[in-house]
Amino acid sequence: MKIAVNTRLLLKGRLEGIGWFSYETLKRITIQHPEHTFIFIFDRPFDDSFIFGDNVQGISIPPPTRHPFLWYIWFEYSLPRALRRIGADMLFSPDGYIPLKSNIPVLTAIHDINFHHRPFDLPLLSRIYYRKYFPLFARIADRIVTVSEYSRNDISESYKINPDKIDVVYNGANEVYSPITHEKIKETRQSITGGDPYFIFIGSMHPRKNVGRLLQAFDSFRSGYLFPFRLVIVGEKMFKTSGIDKIYRSMAHKNDVIFSDRLQPEELHAILGASEGLTYVPHYEGFGIPLLEAMHCEIPILASNVTSLPEIAGKAALYADPENVLSIAEGMMKLATNEKLRMSLIEKGRSRRTAFSWDATAQKLWYSMEKIMK
Repeated sequence: MKIAVNTRLLLKGRLEGIGWFSYETLKRITIQHPEHTFIFIFDRPFDDSFIFGDNVQGISIPPPTRHPFLWYIWFEYSLPRALRRIGADMLFSPDGYIPLKSNIPVLTAIHDINFHHRPFDLPLLSRIYYRKYFPLFARIADRIVTVSEYSRNDISESYKINPDKIDVVYNGANEVYSPITHEKIKETRQSITGGDPYFIFIGSMHPRKNVGRLLQAFDSFRSGYLFPFRLVIVGEKMFKTSGIDKIYRSMAHKNDVIFSDRLQPEELHAILGASEGLTYVPHYEGFGIPLLEAMHCEIPILASNVTSLPEIAGKAALYADPENVLSIAEGMMKLATNEKLRMSLIEKGRSRRTAFSWDATAQKLWYSMEKIMK
């Protein structure tokens, strides 16, 4: 069978959430199923490291999908033509986008529908595209996979989709994440903060990530914490960041905040593992891979008490109200001062992380593929 896959988010050195999901699952599935041919379809020249075996073929079709007009052209014209040309038997699209007309079975992964609940977090054209087309994608697809029970229920209720059509395939964490030694912690802190302890946030500068309130909470925490302490923010700026910039400029302790661009897993591993805790308080999240990364590095977690995060972290996180700066600041103070709590969260994280792995994700994703093959 020829299985076509939309692999436009497999970008060398630029993998993010959906890109990692694609990479980790497709690498396993293609190796485990040599009896099938996989056609990886890119929207620009691709790196050969993404061709995982002899049963994988890569093709590139224009145009590069850099904005909503080009999304439409690629998915409604370029991709369907390519599918007919290669004689594909089914299509898997790991980023939710699919052609509106297809004569082959289609499986899509809709990781969350944050844009349905928070449309004004997005630029105007993206907002219009998502709100118009994703309900159609969800209804047209033969099956859907998503990454949490929360997202499954949300997609089903918001788009009036039979929940039996939606399979949950939890994310995993990169194998590079593990506890680091005391010597490595000391060395990393020296290079990042001059030796000071720090909290870390991992994620893009996107309005739904709630970085503005995180900064305000850290400012409040630092005003009440008498010892040196920093906040390290790892992630790219996206759009609508003027509010974050304004909050940062008004901070009393802005010199204690360190911004870093996106990091590769090997670099992020040390910086995450040397932190005093992950502070991850978005307004909305379909899964939250940084939670698993923190559990594997054995650091405590402060997380939002909304959407999918309590489902994923369970008892392995301290929770805060993402709309309440004081709640977040109090959580930071507890992580910084309560050693018993810290150790308890770390221990619970060791147990909780065993519920998630990329091997399990790939296996469940393959089961979903088999359902529409039949």
